[in-house]
Amino acid sequence: MSTSELNTTKKELVNWIESLKDDTLVGLLNSVKLSSEGKSGDWWDELTESDRVNILAGIRDFEQGGTMSSKDFWNGLANG
Repeated sequence: MSTSELNTTKKELVNWIESLKDDTLVGLLNSVKLSSEGKSGDWWDELTESDRVNILAGIRDFEQGGTMSSKDFWNGLANG
């Protein structure tokens, strides 16, 4: 990514973050920030209970073969 592209992306992200209304998403982004700065403990502890449940459900689905390829997913959307 060029410097110009990087700066454009940063500005777009800042604008997007400023427009967020979902405090859960803002909290998650803050956890990522703190983690990248080495100021956070385990990121898992920063997640909401709902986030943890959803992540664990996704892992369980994967382990049980309940996944599909990206191609199948997009084809399903296009044809569904």
